[in-house]
Amino acid sequence: MRTSQIGRTAILAVVLGLSAAPTHAQQSPGAAAPPVLTFKSGVDLVRVSATVRDKRGRFVQDLTGDDFEIVDADELRSIADFRRDAGPVSVAILFDVSGSMEAGMPYAREAATHLLSSLDFDQDEAAVFTFDTRLTELKSFRTGMRTLPDSLATMTPFGATSLHDAIARTAEKIGTRTGLRRAVVVFTDGRDTASRLTPGEVSGIASAIDVPVYIVGVVPSIDNPSSDQSGGSAEHSALAGPLNDLATWTGGGAFVVSSPVQRSAAARHIVDELRHQYLIAFESSGKPGWHSLVVRARDKDLSVRARSGYIAGQSRPISN
Repeated sequence: MRTSQIGRTAILAVVLGLSAAPTHAQQSPGAAAPPVLTFKSGVDLVRVSATVRDKRGRFVQDLTGDDFEIVDADELRSIADFRRDAGPVSVAILFDVSGSMEAGMPYAREAATHLLSSLDFDQDEAAVFTFDTRLTELKSFRTGMRTLPDSLATMTPFGATSLHDAIARTAEKIGTRTGLRRAVVVFTDGRDTASRLTPGEVSGIASAIDVPVYIVGVVPSIDNPSSDQSGGSAEHSALAGPLNDLATWTGGGAFVVSSPVQRSAAARHIVDELRHQYLIAFESSGKPGWHSLVVRARDKDLSVRARSGYIAGQSRPISN
């Protein structure tokens, strides 16, 4: 990470109401307080959500703690707590309502409706937020949500976009939802014209509080690099590069969708991943600052998706 970016991170963390943390020689973009599980023994454990797939892309559900390795700043850590029971899901649905989304809003609403229909009516919860240059909460976290707020259907997209800032703020809000499998799901065209935060800084904020970010790029076929009608390459897509890295570093993922089938498939994929998470905890390092984090399976044929790091030295309890 560039030195100037570290400085911007500390300043912007204060602006967003975060606590600036001491930097580390290998500081990841962004800063935030680390998530910990506080047990009766008084030992602080860092929580990590992880999904595992085999070579054919299928979820692997029968692993134990002994099947994983945790590498904390290049040091192996022992797993202190391991869970694979499927708990309730909490999803913060975040809509880009800036001017560039005018044509895409109906398709974004369609994709979000697929997401809601994949949730368990009695257990899973969702909240709905919108953003242009500011974040607005349309509906607070609740179970049983099946339809989007009526106001979303009559909303006219307008103005500039603070995509990165909105993701960071929404991650902070869902970070308070304890005991749940949490995620931010963003419906956007990937353009950002007004954020103060960079994608790297946002990934640091979301990663540090164990909130995966899923970005669903709602674009016409001509702007979808995977489409036969595409007019450009993946490298030049607004949804590639840093924005894709943002999602990956938090343990989430990015999708570019242009058809009803793609929108439905992306929504199901996201909820399926949340339901198949392993919840792993290890003892927090005593060394303050950012710690790079690698979660891997001992079986080299398996791939693990998890967040990229945490910050030690600023413990705050999160319920079991």
